[in-house]
Amino acid sequence: MDFSVVQINLILAWLWIVLGFVSGFLLGLGFHGESWLGGYTSFKRRLYRLAHISFFGLAIMNLMFYFTVQGFNAPSRLIDIASWGFVVGAISMPICCIIMAHYSKLRTIFAIPVISLILAGFLTLWEVAS
Repeated sequence: MDFSVVQINLILAWLWIVLGFVSGFLLGLGFHGESWLGGYTSFKRRLYRLAHISFFGLAIMNLMFYFTVQGFNAPSRLIDIASWGFVVGAISMPICCIIMAHYSKLRTIFAIPVISLILAGFLTLWEVAS
């Protein structure tokens, strides 16, 4: 296992936590307006909130992955692939949410983060169970 590949998950996790705080601050600047981003229940506003919370959720997943891998004696090459899957999923999820908020017909772009995260989770589970 290449230490730098897994190290990126730890760095990304802490960066995503900071971006979660920053995005929460930015969203908080406008939340008091009833019609902001189309109103509280609007599609656009819900996707902005999903982008915001995805920073925290995927930061936790990357932290969990990092600490899980630390316990492996001789992980296979699959761990490198899982590592990048968690990175791609974390980066692409908030981007896809914001794109979708403005172009709802592009909903198939969610396949990028979802497939990346499913693959990463499955490969990690495979290694844990092996």
